[in-house]
Amino acid sequence: MLLTTDQIQFIQEHATDDLTRLLLSASKYTALDIPFLVEQIAARRQIREKLPSWYMNEQLVFPTKIAAEQCSSEQTALYKQRLVGEEWTMCDLTGGLGIDSYFFSRKVKQLVYIERFPIYCDVAKHNFQVLGADNITVVNADVTQYLDELPKVDAFYIDPARRGECNKRVFALSDCEPNLPLLLPHLLKLAPRVIAKLSPMADIQMTLDLLPGTISVHVLSVKNECKELIFVMEREERNQVPTIHCLNWTSDGSESSFSFTLKEEQETTITMAQSIASYLYEPNASVLKAGAFKQITIRFDVQKLHISSHLYTSDRLVSNFPGRTFVVEEVYPFSGKLCKTLSKIIPQANITVRNFPLSVEELRKRTKITDGGSVYLFASTLSDGEKVLIKCTKPI
Repeated sequence: MLLTTDQIQFIQEHATDDLTRLLLSASKYTALDIPFLVEQIAARRQIREKLPSWYMNEQLVFPTKIAAEQCSSEQTALYKQRLVGEEWTMCDLTGGLGIDSYFFSRKVKQLVYIERFPIYCDVAKHNFQVLGADNITVVNADVTQYLDELPKVDAFYIDPARRGECNKRVFALSDCEPNLPLLLPHLLKLAPRVIAKLSPMADIQMTLDLLPGTISVHVLSVKNECKELIFVMEREERNQVPTIHCLNWTSDGSESSFSFTLKEEQETTITMAQSIASYLYEPNASVLKAGAFKQITIRFDVQKLHISSHLYTSDRLVSNFPGRTFVVEEVYPFSGKLCKTLSKIIPQANITVRNFPLSVEELRKRTKITDGGSVYLFASTLSDGEKVLIKCTKPI
């Protein structure tokens, strides 16, 4: 499976080509397997940003483009590495491309990679060898038919497949393969803990009801886009309220974190803003996904614009707020008359709507404001029901 010099050169030379045209020109390259190489180019495009260390390695092979689409990013894989111990043994029950297996293996003593598709196993063996990950054992098996052979380890890791018939995406945990709620009791007999990567679309509270023994939930977002939910379950009954950890990595690689419990959120009394103050705040995607809407006000001394708006304000600058921060320049009461004239004042802006009757597209059509620039325009509703447009800029 080792890529030849000619194959590597072809991948490099055609990295930015139109792949459909490249496939159609296969007859020009009789000595090369063009469909295979086109698949490699397509997969590498998928991982260029999210998995830079693998992208730089020219000897790595990818079984399919979809494997590269669905794999963990380097940032999220490195974060999950924090959840395991150096002396642990692990078993990855749904190996896939092997990103998580590889990064776990860089910390734990031994890891077993299990995958039902033979081609994925062949590729994983090759890639792990190229990467020098000699503490990984590759097993080709369907975990649901391999339960009696599973090793006793310190932790199982599982990433249930979220595609059903005809490659259709599914989000209900019971529809994923394998069925984690059914497997969990058996897994916890063999290991004291199970770590699960779930769809960012999953409902956290409903999933907690399905996965007893959960001690923590990790909501991971990259560049303000929610990517993964990580549930950590333990065998021992602690009657512990799970802690929700919200992580977001910005484009420069910096990390923002916020932790709370659902009980804290439920018991918090919120104070609504009577007006918009000097600064406006928008929580990052992981905080919004986790639903820490009331705890944000207590921890950072900010006030919420409306129970459903998920925007916050304060008179003083909160420099460590887990999300975007803006300086408020003007607040406009929303009206049809305003829409007709606003583009003369604000010809260009980045528009966001929160709890507002119009979509971004509808608001642009009504106001004729073009996209981009240094102005940020938030359309939202205040606690008294008034609809407003908030003109903001980024703090210097």
